[in-house]
This record gives sequence, C-alpha cells and structure tokens, in this order.
Amino acid sequence: MSRPTPAIYKTSNWPAYNEALKRRGSLTIWFDPAMN
Repeated sequence: MSRPTPAIYKTSNWPAYNEALKRRGSLTIWFDPAMN
C-alpha cells in the first residue's frame, strides 16, 4: 500500500501571514552571528 502524499503549504499572502503572527504574539526573528 502506498503512502499518502504529504500536504505542501505555501504562503502566498505574506503581509496577512505576518499580521496574524503579530496578533498571536508569536513573531520570532532569527539573527545569524555570521551576518555583517
């Protein structure tokens, strides 16, 4: 029996996605120490 194909989620509306994260209070920004 074959496995079902996993769902692929692609964000197409970034401004709305970012606003939803801010409202939820879960906005994480990663900074790489190697960045100048």
